[in-house]
Amino acid sequence: MQNSLILLDYETLRLLWWALMGFLLIGFAIMDGFDLGIAALLPVIGRSDSERRLMINLVGPVWEGNQVWLITAGGAIFAAWPMLYATSFSGLYLAMMLLLVVLILRPVGFKYRSKYDHTPWRNAWDAVLTSAGIVAPIVFGVAFANVILGLPFDVESSSMRALYHGSFWELFTPFALFCGVLSLLMHITHGATLLAWRVVDPVASRARRLGIVSAILVAILFALGGFWVAALDGHVITSTIDPNAASNPLNKTVALMEGAWLTNFSKWPWLWIGPILGIVGALATSLFLALHRPITAFITSATSIAGIISTVGFAIFPFILPSSANPSIGLTVWDSSSSQLTLWVMLIATAILMPIIISYTSYIYHIMRGKVSEEELNKTTNTY
Repeated sequence: MQNSLILLDYETLRLLWWALMGFLLIGFAIMDGFDLGIAALLPVIGRSDSERRLMINLVGPVWEGNQVWLITAGGAIFAAWPMLYATSFSGLYLAMMLLLVVLILRPVGFKYRSKYDHTPWRNAWDAVLTSAGIVAPIVFGVAFANVILGLPFDVESSSMRALYHGSFWELFTPFALFCGVLSLLMHITHGATLLAWRVVDPVASRARRLGIVSAILVAILFALGGFWVAALDGHVITSTIDPNAASNPLNKTVALMEGAWLTNFSKWPWLWIGPILGIVGALATSLFLALHRPITAFITSATSIAGIISTVGFAIFPFILPSSANPSIGLTVWDSSSSQLTLWVMLIATAILMPIIISYTSYIYHIMRGKVSEEELNKTTNTY
């Protein structure tokens, strides 16, 4: 009786944490996505050192706060979905290390670029920033693709320890590379909309023209990706699974079926909101950039990102990490979470801390509002 008064039921908590995990990943993609997109665009839009300096100083003061979303998402996965954390981080170990290297080099580039006023020195750090802006989105896209395809892992019945059977290079299949390119274009579009909004011409004009094209490409590739996924083997749970049972991924059977990843959209038609937002949001971004409405374009770009990431979650639900080696031990929302008490305590902590993070972020962006120009940078010595 006491537990029923204190705790939400296990199924509800699991659903809430599945939704929260998606929210944190979307938040990171939106908030840090434009950082990476702008870095990738440095050599394309920044024709001179002063123009690249404008681009870097647009994101330099806020990139650290943006990465809080990634850290929070990682912590949430570690605490709420320990089996997902252990399996994905061990299976994608080298890919994660590559991602960490570029994310570590990025702040070094921000800090050291302006320490020495010498062209080769600055060009070298610009190259580091650009490499990070290209590699990180591709790795994110490849990782999401491999979640859809399933990672080659098994689980020991005695220790419940995940055993990964794949290699680093096996992650880069044609579908995974396709998703990597889509992810890169998504980040570039998001970065271009912010440049068009927050930086003066001619950088803003170049970003606007490039964003018009890249947003259309995002819509096209995302739609083509949907047809590709329809031809892939998806996973279907063929046994009864209790959403309130203790976590144990071994207590189910799973079958492979072509096009199964689209089953949820037939079962719950409202889930089509995800792919619709992904495509319409990208096309609207292109339109609003053409109409010289960059603020609205930034909002629709963020909407497109949310739609694209949500589509992946909707498609594979209730799976959160399918297994290509042994489909029946794929991790789902119902059998790979922490205990009911752990999820409840963490939910309370999140309800307290998340509004603080959002409020702090909103305040910082309010303070940093306005266009970035060379005249504004010359007024302060605290620049990048």
